[in-house]
Amino acid sequence: MSKVIRTRIVKIGNSQGVRIPKLLLEQSGIQTDVEIEVEGDHLTIRNARRLRTGWEQAFAAMAKEQDDVLLDPVNSTDWEQSEWEW
Repeated sequence: MSKVIRTRIVKIGNSQGVRIPKLLLEQSGIQTDVEIEVEGDHLTIRNARRLRTGWEQAFAAMAKEQDDVLLDPVNSTDWEQSEWEW
């Protein structure tokens, strides 16, 4: 069962904030970056999603399987082949 804790909104510089007790942070698993979403009269705070988690391993697997080719190759001209320097 979840525990309800009452707290106050405090001034932090030009903003306002809520102090989150350590116990609640430990129970939620929230550590550093968070996302805050407004849902009606509620604020939902959750761990920020790591958008690129696992990309390095996926790219390594693609390279190993030689599956890392362009899907839409560029139509190159003779000039691009002979004059362009990478």
